[in-house]
Amino acid sequence: MAKNPIPDIIVGRLPRYLRALDIMLRNGIKTTSSQELGEAIGISAAQIRKDLSQFGEFGKQGTGYSVRYLVDQLQAILHVDRSWDLVLVGVGDLGTALARYQGFVNRGFRIILAFDNDTDKVGKSIGNLKVMGMDSMEEEISRSGVKIAMLTVPASSAQAVAETLVKSGIKAILNYTPVQLNLPEEIRVEYIDPLVKLQHMTYYLG
Repeated sequence: MAKNPIPDIIVGRLPRYLRALDIMLRNGIKTTSSQELGEAIGISAAQIRKDLSQFGEFGKQGTGYSVRYLVDQLQAILHVDRSWDLVLVGVGDLGTALARYQGFVNRGFRIILAFDNDTDKVGKSIGNLKVMGMDSMEEEISRSGVKIAMLTVPASSAQAVAETLVKSGIKAILNYTPVQLNLPEEIRVEYIDPLVKLQHMTYYLG
């Protein structure tokens, strides 16, 4: 009998657990409890225990969790116990900032391709990353085998660019544009829109 799929809301909390555990490791903490972990990220201890139990048994009652072991297990579950290559499409202010951000490399994500349709940007470099024209995007991505893209193009071109990415073999898109993409259901899309978050916050400030 096939196992029931893990609810996406649970998968979405795992990176938060991993980040808190990484901080504990850097601070020399070797063991923790669901209570301590919950206090660090604002989630109940019961919820953490329930979430982790979806993937197995990682701790013992009365002794808690080995931080190092739990980090290793969560990295394996999230498939971040390996390096992932990324493609960046759109090298405006936001795209340039993402290309320069060292936090991706430190967590196993590496931007290896960057594309833009601005002829003033094509051919120039951001660190070791050379910006290429959009006309070569499909061929270069197909040849590289990259599966993840970050999309920071203008909203008006987001859908068309996303469709080209899918044709190129991209399976997951981190979308920074304020556009809901219409793509095949097997393509994983995550949306990041700071304006929506700001408007959410200002509701409570009025």
